[in-house]
Amino acid sequence: MHPGSPVPFRGGGDLGVIVHADPLWSTSVQITPLIWLITIAVTIAFFVYEFFAHVRKPHAPTVGESARWSAFYIGLALLFGVGIGLVSGWRYGGEYFAGYLTEKALSIDNLFVFLIVMTGFAVPKAYQQKVLMIGIVIALILRGGFIAVGATLIENLSWIFYIFGALLLFLAYRQAFSNHESDPANGRFMGFVRRILPVSDEYNEDKLTVKKGGKRFVTPMLLTIVAIGFIDLVFAVDSIPAIYGLTNEAYIVFTANAFALMGLRQLFFLIGGLLERLVYLSQGLAVILAFIGVKLVFHALHVNELPFVNGGQHVEWVPEIPIWFSLLFIGVTITIATVASLLKTRGDRQKGDRDTVQGEPIASATDESPER
Repeated sequence: MHPGSPVPFRGGGDLGVIVHADPLWSTSVQITPLIWLITIAVTIAFFVYEFFAHVRKPHAPTVGESARWSAFYIGLALLFGVGIGLVSGWRYGGEYFAGYLTEKALSIDNLFVFLIVMTGFAVPKAYQQKVLMIGIVIALILRGGFIAVGATLIENLSWIFYIFGALLLFLAYRQAFSNHESDPANGRFMGFVRRILPVSDEYNEDKLTVKKGGKRFVTPMLLTIVAIGFIDLVFAVDSIPAIYGLTNEAYIVFTANAFALMGLRQLFFLIGGLLERLVYLSQGLAVILAFIGVKLVFHALHVNELPFVNGGQHVEWVPEIPIWFSLLFIGVTITIATVASLLKTRGDRQKGDRDTVQGEPIASATDESPER
């Protein structure tokens, strides 16, 4: 059970019930297989609608279109969190919002790498929507698998929190010193793909394969999708343990991830230029991952059953980190990283402008040679 939870909130099984002793919380909620099926069906419906309404016909979305749909999906995610708070209790609402904020921030970091990939493969702007759409769907499927595995591990192995915590601390260190300068389009994985698949050098509209001289070739479009799918797999490794550090309720984990990925395509086109200005985003995410890693280790000590740690007994003196503090910490960290990034890039740009002006020759009367 997650520390501090009044009673279990189960995302699967025959019936999941919350019963709170505290009268300030709502009394009960059920997470049944039917609710799971409805949630997954609605999620799929949103992506199907997106494909047929926006992606099927290649075009570069306008800023207005991207802004409207980004606001819609963010608003929908916030309303869903309020619904969880009203129905299930605000502890679980807080866990959802903390998870959503974390996953959204990590997803924006994904967008930065997506931008590098599509630049490396020179994807035409009109076809970038399709690449992003497929990449996001792959990400959701992969995360769904990781969520299921994570829920099973947590249910059966209490010491898995030590592993998750150590993994997040390692990923936080790596994230802090990540500069996104490597080119995934020319990395080892894509080199392996090119060796086993015949690749065409040119795009053929948005087709994934093309036939030339009686032989079938894959287009750069397919290579781009493969690269993004591989990146999604890598990002899922830190994404899922991170949110399981905030809640162990599989339903909250899934919905927070789904809403974080919804509207990500529109957000890419809306803040495409802003991505390069978020120079401290990696450091901010590193702080968040490290914080959640510590939180997971604390929780592991609380539920400890390892015989070589405290004689197999729970370590009760370790402090609990309440969900309200986690939510506040994540929100403040993201805000500081964003504001500091914008101030840094604005200062660099102003300094560059001054250096340019100072470097230009200034004409004066003394520079002119007098006519004789």
